[in-house]
Amino acid sequence: MSSRREADGWIESGRVSVNGQVATLGTKVEEGDVVCVDGRRIGAAKHHVYIALNKPVGVTSTTERDVPGNIVDFVGHRERIFPIGRLDKDSEGLILLTNHGDIVNGILRSENDHEKEYIVTVDRPVTPIFLNGMASGVRILGTVTKPCRIRRTGPATFHIILTQGLNRQIRRMCSFFGYKVVRLQRVRIMNIELGGLRTGQWRELTAAEVKGLIKEVDSG
Repeated sequence: MSSRREADGWIESGRVSVNGQVATLGTKVEEGDVVCVDGRRIGAAKHHVYIALNKPVGVTSTTERDVPGNIVDFVGHRERIFPIGRLDKDSEGLILLTNHGDIVNGILRSENDHEKEYIVTVDRPVTPIFLNGMASGVRILGTVTKPCRIRRTGPATFHIILTQGLNRQIRRMCSFFGYKVVRLQRVRIMNIELGGLRTGQWRELTAAEVKGLIKEVDSG
């Protein structure tokens, strides 16, 4: 057990997280919340839930239940789960949800370079200059994006694989070159693929997928 003062010190130094988010003094903890110190969960072990959802446009990646269209109410799972990272409200496709705080922390660490793959449709024809510029790195949000893999798949469509997750990154990158994103769909996160999961549907990850996910996080 720790004293209240010691616990406050842990929180102030950023060592405590609740449901994958860094806690602050005054953060409320409810039954079923996942509390971790230095990435290690506090409390009794429980069954870990891992879900893949094909998020529709309009659903918001938040656990705030007062937000209309929040992802927690949309899924309606019996366990208290939360999304791993975000997918913009106006984007669609694969997003993972879990009650396993250690996995969340591992995936969200920026230095881990975990791959995320998207199919993007823009408002005008894709050119070699555009593709080369996107792949080389784009100046947005006061920084230059990491080099990425990209390939044209149609007149105005391309696949792109990122290893970082800046705010609305793909949309901002496209805008830099004068393109507007018409549709953005995430189809893969690390070893987990969207596959044939229909829009709005979710499924439990297979044991092999969970094993591969944990392996990638541990090796990051």
